[in-house]
Amino acid sequence: MPDSGKRETTQGNNRRNSEDLPQAQSSGTSHHPSHNVNPNSSLVKAGESMSKAVAQFTADARLHAVFEQSGESGRSFNYSQSVRTNSESVPEQQITAYLSKMQRGGLIQPFGCMIAVDESNFRVIAYSENAREMLALTPQSVPSLERPEILTIGADVRTLFTPSSSVLLEKAFGAREITLLNPVWIHSRTSGKPFYAILHRVDVGIVIDLEPARTEDPALSIAGAVQSQKLAVRAISHLQSLPGGDIKLLCDTVVDSVRELTGYDRVMVYKFHEDEHGEVVAESKRPDLEPYIGLHYPSTDIPQASRFLFKQNRVRMIVDCHTKPVRVVQDDALMQPLCLVGSTLRAPHGCHAQYMANMGSIASLTLAVIVNGSDEDGVKGRQSMRLWGLVVGHHTSARCIPFPLRYACEFLMQAFGLQLKMELQLASQSSEKHVLKTQTLLCDMLLRDSPTGIVTQSPSIMDLLKCDGAALYYKGKYYPLGVTPTEAQIKDIVEWLLACHGDSTGLSTDSLADAGYTGAASLGDAVCGMAVAYITSSDILFWFRSHTGKEIKWGGAKHHPEDKDDGLRMHPRSSFKAFLEVVKRRSMPWENAEMDAIHSLQLILRDSFRGADGSNSKAVVDAHVEDLELQQGMDELSSVAREMIRLIETATAPIFAVDVEGRINGWNAKIAELTGLSVEEAMGKSLVHDLVHKESEEIADKLLFHALRGEEDKNVELRLRTYGTDHHEKDVFVVVNACSSKDYTNSIVGVCFVGQDVTGQKVVMDKFVHIQGDYKAIVHSPSALIPPIFASDENTCCSEWNTAMEKLTGWSRVEVIGKMLVGEIFGSCCRLKGPDAMTKFMIVLHNAIGGQDTDKFPFSFVDKSGRYVQALLTANKRMNMDGQIIGAFCFLQIASPELQQTLRIQKQQERTTVSKMKELAYICQEIKNPLSGIRFTNSLLEATDLTENQKQFLETSAACEKQMLKIMKDVDLENIEDGFLELETAEFVLGSVIDAVVSQVMLLLRERDLQLIRDIPEEVKTLVVYGDQVRVQQVLADFLLSMVRYAPSPDGWVEIQLRPSVKEVSEGRTTMHIEFRIVSPGEGIPPELVQDMFHSSRWVTQEGLGLSMCRKILKLMKGEVQYIRESERCYFLIVLDLPLLQQSGSMNIG
Repeated sequence: MPDSGKRETTQGNNRRNSEDLPQAQSSGTSHHPSHNVNPNSSLVKAGESMSKAVAQFTADARLHAVFEQSGESGRSFNYSQSVRTNSESVPEQQITAYLSKMQRGGLIQPFGCMIAVDESNFRVIAYSENAREMLALTPQSVPSLERPEILTIGADVRTLFTPSSSVLLEKAFGAREITLLNPVWIHSRTSGKPFYAILHRVDVGIVIDLEPARTEDPALSIAGAVQSQKLAVRAISHLQSLPGGDIKLLCDTVVDSVRELTGYDRVMVYKFHEDEHGEVVAESKRPDLEPYIGLHYPSTDIPQASRFLFKQNRVRMIVDCHTKPVRVVQDDALMQPLCLVGSTLRAPHGCHAQYMANMGSIASLTLAVIVNGSDEDGVKGRQSMRLWGLVVGHHTSARCIPFPLRYACEFLMQAFGLQLKMELQLASQSSEKHVLKTQTLLCDMLLRDSPTGIVTQSPSIMDLLKCDGAALYYKGKYYPLGVTPTEAQIKDIVEWLLACHGDSTGLSTDSLADAGYTGAASLGDAVCGMAVAYITSSDILFWFRSHTGKEIKWGGAKHHPEDKDDGLRMHPRSSFKAFLEVVKRRSMPWENAEMDAIHSLQLILRDSFRGADGSNSKAVVDAHVEDLELQQGMDELSSVAREMIRLIETATAPIFAVDVEGRINGWNAKIAELTGLSVEEAMGKSLVHDLVHKESEEIADKLLFHALRGEEDKNVELRLRTYGTDHHEKDVFVVVNACSSKDYTNSIVGVCFVGQDVTGQKVVMDKFVHIQGDYKAIVHSPSALIPPIFASDENTCCSEWNTAMEKLTGWSRVEVIGKMLVGEIFGSCCRLKGPDAMTKFMIVLHNAIGGQDTDKFPFSFVDKSGRYVQALLTANKRMNMDGQIIGAFCFLQIASPELQQTLRIQKQQERTTVSKMKELAYICQEIKNPLSGIRFTNSLLEATDLTENQKQFLETSAACEKQMLKIMKDVDLENIEDGFLELETAEFVLGSVIDAVVSQVMLLLRERDLQLIRDIPEEVKTLVVYGDQVRVQQVLADFLLSMVRYAPSPDGWVEIQLRPSVKEVSEGRTTMHIEFRIVSPGEGIPPELVQDMFHSSRWVTQEGLGLSMCRKILKLMKGEVQYIRESERCYFLIVLDLPLLQQSGSMNIG
């Protein structure tokens, strides 16, 4: 596979390498009656994950040993063959040695140097052999009479750097979360050269990775680092603007963003499947490179130890795989080699370096994609972390990305992980809905027909999950569907199941051969995997899958016998070949969600099949068995009802039900937990008189009255009483939906309530005090009601920290002023809940500095005393007297029920924004068609005999058309605002621009009965200048249209004045200095347009947005505009310098 740890770190093959593993690991999974637990439980998942990890560590260690034995060059190492070679189990000592080599290899990459320090006394305990040379600490490099400081074991690290650098190191060593301060900018004492110091703690001290920084590197300052963050924030905003429900689009976008940020030749997204094998699911590359999209590779390609390392150090850069690694020298007193897990310089394993070289990739950047699980999936209250995949960049030459930019990429990956988690949840919910819908239809089919309907009708059991075939074995008869074994083969399989797995409730395997079925060879590639669910001891459901190779499509080179590639070389082709070898005679594995669907259907069907009649046709039914069939239908309904009751009882939402008299007849575990009232105690109590608080009695009574008449109310808040010592004086608030319960005659027999616990939000809301007023007044007011307030400058350093903030956090103003808000204050001083929280905070802060305010953003942190604080963060831009943004102003509110409302509003706003963007994209796309027609018509006219005036009209039309096309390409206004607009400069006649500008206002002039006065020197009309004609035309037209739109009418006028003068810039180069005045009598344009144009980053009117963009375009062209209002007239003064062509420079102008 292309990169990211091919044998560099480790991951075993587990189920895919059956010959290497004990039978219990490779045969199918049986569901025993005594183990009918939820397959999604965290304990079961953790156990499965652990067993996979152990098996894969073994396979990785074995491959590592084979590679080591092949010699230093590794040329005799046949990866494809080694993956499937049978071998005895690996000794524990060999696995330990292998892991030690991965994590404590004692080698680093030579693009930087490393020093390890004892944290207690700053003494050096280890250093890389190139550190002396890089820091210019060798004796011959310091021509000084004083004895130079030489880097040795035991030396004080502070003596190696400038005094100011030493102070920074001391400060960093005292930080609780040292990595949040990275990078620290320090300078060598002897040479003065700057370095990025990237620090992290290990078991014996602190490791300092030193990466040389170019003095011209813009990232070598706080402003430069913040700029890197801004680039990441822009990419993150792009990700967040994507429509939901499309994981492929999300992955395609992230590879484009990473490639744009880093400049690598190829960037890919690798996804890890449930069986640990990988797949390239997205790719952005140079056109001449071979594609790897669709490539699958065995789990050993990215070993288990490597995946562990990626969780610890989420960004991995290899600058040049050809360079020889540098040895780390360490103190003999250390018990074991230095741990390099967190080092940015850790050298790649020789196997991985060879792999990169074989595929022509010299440099790489690997970014971990971590998806956080729910709190329930974690251990001891911590969220679980899953390595979903990797984003990997490849480059065909050596490439080094500065640490601030890599740090920005890490932020981008955290945001990608958040978006991906939401998309995965959406996909899971969609899949669950499909499964539930299919199960409902199948159950309905059972109630209306014989059991065989689930195979013979549509939908069938094949629609429940992805498979190539399915079958029902019922009453000794076989009902196949799709690709299935023959009837003789299925009977043989049934005999084997009853003999070997008779005590289980089912079985699933991706290889019948590995599961122990001796007749697997006769099935061929058509049937390799099988999932089985026992309905009764003799009635069985089957699902079948064909071999994996049928599913795999690779967009890269095809594998023909005449291919000349060296089969022994490690390369994406050999990885792909190894994968195909490993999965030969295997199907795609059965995923947990698929087994859940089978298990759920099995529970619903089991009782139904027991009572079912043997007949397969309702057409032939004896009248004497009608009562039996009715009883059968009742039994089936009872079975479905029991399953529904089980689901309700175990639901995480509070659910309760009452009869027609309003007395409790249903009370699930969650509502019992909230109220402290057990099921037995709740049964028979009156909802209105016994369980609901007095203030909610009238609401509950009305709710029951409506529901018992079929009117189902939604989102009604009830206050419930609580019972027991644990709930003393703590009422519960739930928001409920009422659903009428009906019997088989469709008569209402009660009401079911499905609720949501909002107690926490309600209590906080009751205590919440709304504070309004001017920000400045809030900050300086002595009132105790003032909320916690902090502010940042334009580089995200803290510039304000009020008294309430000191009380809330425990950190004084003196301790935080001047520190970075992202990382130093919120991260190190006030710890946040994981890197995702820091990413979100960084985005909010940069958005505010960029002029985009955020209101009531959920924000939580740990204060100085260790208390967990939850709040809502509002961040606004800070502006000076001139209207320039100078930072962000933030205040905190205690988290309240408004949080839920805020999230709903934010989602609605996001949907509205997406809708507007779609409308804009539609307009831009559709308007191109009539423009093409106009352009074609003009081309036909040009081919005819035209007068000079007619030719001039055509030129003006063409100029206006070009202007429209240019504006359509300006959909991304951020490019204009950030100064990234590309100007297309060429020579043009100034008179043509004036004609095109005037033509755009002529209709409006006629409509408003206005006179246009042109005060333009005649010689200017033929003047040839150099610049972006279309942009000049766009700017002048917008300003002229605004003046015409607001000139007094009728009998008013608008005047265009043009005053040119020639300036000599340098010898032989002249510039035309042009002053345009667009004048009108009266009051001129409204004040809000002027505000939009000059002072507001959030425009109020569309016209104001246009003027603002034109002012910024003019600024990009080194021009400027003023709006001047006098007593009886007003005017735009536009000043622009345009280079003058040599032949025009001699004209007598001005």
